Amino acid sequence: MYYLYILQCADKTLYTGITTNLERRLKEHNETKIGAKYTKGRRPVQLVFSKKFHTRSSASKEEIRIKNLSRKKKLLLLK
Repeated sequence: MYYLYILQCADKTLYTGITTNLERRLKEHNETKIGAKYTKGRRPVQLVFSKKFHTRSSASKEEIRIKNLSRKKKLLLLK
């Protein structure tokens, strides 16, 4: 099982990624050096959206689609 997730950073920016373990990945983003470079300087981050996918391919395709959306459209998706 794969998860697409969106994080809201402390500066109110959004970060989108995929993982197989949401709890572990959120902890990595907030507490370790393993988190993405983007989120390291924008801690703490908060999970604001997640969606399950059966394959990595389908999760990756949705990740790309969301990353190409404008901030305004991403915020509409969160509602």
